[in-house]
Amino acid sequence: MTGGLATRLDHTLTPDPRRVVVKLFVPGEDAAVVRTRAQSLIDRIARLGEVESGDLLRSVVERFGDRHGDLEGSFLHHYDLVRHRIAHPLELSRAARLLVGAYFSHEYAVEAAALCNPSMVAHPDQSGLDAGQLRVAISLRQIGEGHLSSIGFATAVLGPGGRLTVADRSGPLVLGQRIAVQSRRDLLATGLDESDCDNEISATVLDLLPDRYDDATFERVLAELPADLISRSTGPGTVELIRRIRADSYASTFPADTRLEQRVLWPATPPESNGMEDARFVIFAGPDGPVYRATYTAYDGRRIAGRELTSTDLRHFEITPMRGPGAGNKGVALFPRPVGGRQLALCRSDGETIGLSAMDELRRWRAPVPLHSPRHSWELIQVGNCGSPIETEAGWLVLTHGVGPMRRYAIGALLLDLDHPERVIAELPDALLAPDGTERDGYVPNVVYSCGGMVHDGALWLPYGASDARVGFATVPLTELLAAMTPVVRGGRRAPVADPPLSS
Repeated sequence: MTGGLATRLDHTLTPDPRRVVVKLFVPGEDAAVVRTRAQSLIDRIARLGEVESGDLLRSVVERFGDRHGDLEGSFLHHYDLVRHRIAHPLELSRAARLLVGAYFSHEYAVEAAALCNPSMVAHPDQSGLDAGQLRVAISLRQIGEGHLSSIGFATAVLGPGGRLTVADRSGPLVLGQRIAVQSRRDLLATGLDESDCDNEISATVLDLLPDRYDDATFERVLAELPADLISRSTGPGTVELIRRIRADSYASTFPADTRLEQRVLWPATPPESNGMEDARFVIFAGPDGPVYRATYTAYDGRRIAGRELTSTDLRHFEITPMRGPGAGNKGVALFPRPVGGRQLALCRSDGETIGLSAMDELRRWRAPVPLHSPRHSWELIQVGNCGSPIETEAGWLVLTHGVGPMRRYAIGALLLDLDHPERVIAELPDALLAPDGTERDGYVPNVVYSCGGMVHDGALWLPYGASDARVGFATVPLTELLAAMTPVVRGGRRAPVADPPLSS
């Protein structure tokens, strides 16, 4: 390993089982008798006397109320989800409805199993800081029971010097509320194209929809489809596919009075039902000003899919699918600005090689140009990025991860040409950071992994997951890191590169 470059900081984040959210619980939902068990439970609750119901509800609220921001609101929501099983719902008092909701609720510890794979960007609030300080937002992959991943956050202040101060993460967690979103016609078109759906119904829907449309417009267009199209044998299946593709886009928002570290982005669609994994955040310099963008992996238990988050304030998030061959695997990471008029991203579409992809005119990520393949002993299984490229005067600094013997993960670095990032111009000859004796044991042993660092005050600040047991932090003087990198031969190109896949 490249010795002495990285300095590990003393502060770590560890999984906290007290960070819990309230989720729906349906007794026996994994069995064939689900309807009978749920109905029987509701009948038993309804037979409780008014006094007993009131006393029991007060006891539940006293026991759990300080762990959640709006416990009664959650109970009423869960009651609404099961009220169809109640014979005479209007006869239930508010206390009885709340009690039904309580019995159909449970706590879920979002990070009880693991906390890992952080990324770091500047926080939207930079008030009240001293010279040399920067407030940062840290995204976290938090894993609970059943290996279910969600996206959480921490807040920290960097500096002055090598000092790191992480804000308290205690307090009730808040799940994002799903709200209506202005959907994009181009994403629906590319989704239909990837699904090989090109018929009269799909063409008619796309022709009638505006570039941006809301729920009412979408439903009106479907309702007005000609009967002679809907009645065709392919009609119902096409309409269902259109609905499913369109549902991949949604928005999630949080109350203004919540702190960033209280917010949890929770799976909200079937493709991400088993997890939202490894968010890579970056601040993107767009035409309308800077915006937070992040890529993550949606997982439904069998398949993975690329997703993108956008936000201006880390309170309101819009989620859209990523399309095209460049987004066909894990590990997509966006460049923080256009390069030569192109929107670019790092990817690993073949599962083992770092590639460079460009977005085409239909907002699809093109087939990637290969940048770096496994070649060193510590990365012979596979390589990938550790977050978005970081712009420096010397070039685009790309933190990498490599997998070696015994599935040991280590972090390395590449340098790409600023104007032609398909050219690798330098690399770190050995790993920058590898699991030491204190980091090798955990939920996933022998791993250090990051989803993105940043430069502040002349240093690279690198948050990283250590064997999924905790999140650590390291700093590296930027000048020393760049000086330790060795030039890449053959005219600055690692491998033959064809320019057309990256043309705008």
